[in-house]
Amino acid sequence: MRVDLNADLGETVEGMPTADDEAMFAVISSANVACGGHAGDAASMRAAVDRAGRFGVAVGAHPSYDDRENFGRVRRDPDPVQLRVRIAAQLDALVSAGAEVRYVKPHGALYHAVTSDAGQARALVAAVADLSARLGRPLPVLGLPGSIAAAAASAGLPFVHEAFLDRGYTPTGGLVPRDRPGALVVDPDRVAERALRLVRDGVVEAVDGTVVAVRAASLCLHGDTPSAVAMARAVRAALDEAGIKVRAQW
Repeated sequence: MRVDLNADLGETVEGMPTADDEAMFAVISSANVACGGHAGDAASMRAAVDRAGRFGVAVGAHPSYDDRENFGRVRRDPDPVQLRVRIAAQLDALVSAGAEVRYVKPHGALYHAVTSDAGQARALVAAVADLSARLGRPLPVLGLPGSIAAAAASAGLPFVHEAFLDRGYTPTGGLVPRDRPGALVVDPDRVAERALRLVRDGVVEAVDGTVVAVRAASLCLHGDTPSAVAMARAVRAALDEAGIKVRAQW
């Protein structure tokens, strides 16, 4: 068995990091690097590329709405043409920082919008397809099933279903909104147990105790979640002990 372990990193705000990137890079296999929309700047992107090289971690682009004030976590309704342009600019910024971009995962509110908004999903995928064409290889798109999976398939791009270790799940398989009780899971032992169950059984326990089927090739931890480093280390230790290989799959 094997699985990818990814984390949202490089999320500096006004030059200040929101996570312990050095510690997180040491245990993950893929890093979703903020590229200027909700967080991040040229310096933080270069630092992330350097860390990825030192730790053998795959670099993914983590574009978002241009919304640093709200950290990209407020839903927007942008013109799809302009959204494509803005996402493309963020992808290009990460490439210009020296990254060998291996995949793309939208951030925050955009991540959720593209599961249900076909226009925004097509805009995101079009930007990814443009970069894929320039690189000469199809870039996978990470996310939850929905419009984004259909858009990726129509553009000939791989879609990778991911699961969240530090977020609460609803009984229908969605994520509990961040302003609701149970939105975050921060206990390292519980998160490690979730990781093992997701890989072995393809299920996660929802906030009401029901068991939800979630078949995912990549598991995510947010770098800015409280106790993120402890959780990441606990997850990696549990996976290693169980003989589950942790590595990027792209």
